[in-house]
Amino acid sequence: MNPQDALTSLAAVSDETEFYTPMPPGYKPGKTKYVGVFGTVMSGLGKGIFASSLARVLKDKGLTVAPIKLEGYLNLDSGTLNPFRHGEVFVLDDGMECDMDLGTYERMLDQNMTRMNFSTSGQIFSAVLEKERRGNYLGRDVQMIPHVTGEVKSKLRQLAVSSDADVVFIEIGGTVGDVENAYYIEALRQLAFEEGQGSTCFVALTYVLQPPALGEQKSKAAQLGIKQLLQSGIQPNIIACRAIQPVSNKVREKIALYSSVPFNRVFSMHDRESIYVIPEMIREAGLDKAVVDILGIQERVHVEAEDKARALWNDYLTRLRKVDARVTIGIAGKYTSVRDSYASVIKALEHSGARCGAAVEINWIEVSDIPLEDVADRLAHLDGLIVPGGFGARGVEGKISCIRHARTTGLPYLGLCYGFQLAVIEFARNVCGLDGAGSTEFSAECKHPVIDILPEQKQIEGLGGNMRLGGHDVVLKSGTLASRLFNGAPEVRLRFRHRYEVDPRYIDKLEAGGLVFSGKAPDFPIMQVLELPQDVHPCFIATQAHPELTSRPLRPDPFFLGLVKAAVARRKPAQVADIAVEI
Repeated sequence: MNPQDALTSLAAVSDETEFYTPMPPGYKPGKTKYVGVFGTVMSGLGKGIFASSLARVLKDKGLTVAPIKLEGYLNLDSGTLNPFRHGEVFVLDDGMECDMDLGTYERMLDQNMTRMNFSTSGQIFSAVLEKERRGNYLGRDVQMIPHVTGEVKSKLRQLAVSSDADVVFIEIGGTVGDVENAYYIEALRQLAFEEGQGSTCFVALTYVLQPPALGEQKSKAAQLGIKQLLQSGIQPNIIACRAIQPVSNKVREKIALYSSVPFNRVFSMHDRESIYVIPEMIREAGLDKAVVDILGIQERVHVEAEDKARALWNDYLTRLRKVDARVTIGIAGKYTSVRDSYASVIKALEHSGARCGAAVEINWIEVSDIPLEDVADRLAHLDGLIVPGGFGARGVEGKISCIRHARTTGLPYLGLCYGFQLAVIEFARNVCGLDGAGSTEFSAECKHPVIDILPEQKQIEGLGGNMRLGGHDVVLKSGTLASRLFNGAPEVRLRFRHRYEVDPRYIDKLEAGGLVFSGKAPDFPIMQVLELPQDVHPCFIATQAHPELTSRPLRPDPFFLGLVKAAVARRKPAQVADIAVEI
């Protein structure tokens, strides 16, 4: 049996063959093409940025694209990872907790991902072991090759079927040479072999050093990294060179020579003012046409669709560069030393700033050690304040003091998840007179647990098991700021990641004090959005959700857009009359 025969039917797993090529129902060999993206030299090069940018350009051509991130760690998902180690946890609409690169894909492609777009070694190995226990391998000794690599290929083909994609983009986490991703690389080598010539396009990201002491770019580390990829059986078709400055022709020529990649496909991906410039850089370099030629999909391209999509994207870039106002937004959190912990918040502010013609400067406020008596001075220069999501007791009182300052001084405020819960606690303590109000998350014996795990959630066992995860519908109260921000929509869909809720026993007391719960779950007394009336405060709003996860360059999130417009109005009162107009 040869590989092409194996593609047409499920190869029997027996001593008669060494091939193991499980094919999902409905898979048509040759219909879907694959682009694999690998990193060399070092991690953090921006594989997700490049892959999503290239995918965006192909999508603009009218092609259907589907990305997948393959992570080497053994966790089943990213939900328990510390933000200090791995950046933010990005939550998909279906509740999957995954790598922050999935956020890059969603923002760049303006399409929702699902759990099929993310996999870890933990998921791969679990699936293999479950099949082994069920006897699916017919008594064969289960091995990395062909069974584990076969599971990877199966997952890629399942994504191809479910998404009906023209092109599946595969990002391999980590760096070539890492032990944990070696079998992923081998799986892609096998995939290219099985699918046949013209089925795959491999891209290597590398790094071109420029030591200050030398004053010139050096390519040796890049050469050695690419050599490791070649030793794995992967011949890259394109090389993207990360660097501080544009990569010189001399360095590109040297890399082309040592990698057998044409010079015009060795791409300088140097630092730019925004990641959203990368798609246009790719077009200008002709890499999109190269990929189309390599994969042989010229007949699927729609030129008219590309022209329209490109014009819309360039209009966003024009807005991004056009600055009519400058505002400073404070982010009061406890992971501020690692900016990736708030990656989606940063991007949501960027999207809203572009729409408003405003440059948004972020002022990071570490709440863990801020003296409470210094809060007013620390926040005095701000035009707006965000208290983002978080867990645990550390920094809570600092955040509550920041929220109180925003509420009492008219500083535009947006609370996200924990920022919603702490706004409830601050209001309960300082307006409703509920001394000792708190959350059972950080004060189990507090006198007034205005924030608590609801009874039905307490019955769910397991870390993360009782979390409200993913997309849920939220009913908005007519006439409120929240309703106006969403153009009067009676119901919206938001994404969540939290355990604790407003205890229903305190809702009447809080509302009597003047707090407005403007969004709730459709069928349960679960409060999801709060605000103060605009005759009391110009913009004080918070949500249990994480709206930063659904903000897109061409469709800024309304919560963030409202905050930025309120900040501009605070800085330039005559410029913005109503923060809810024309959102």
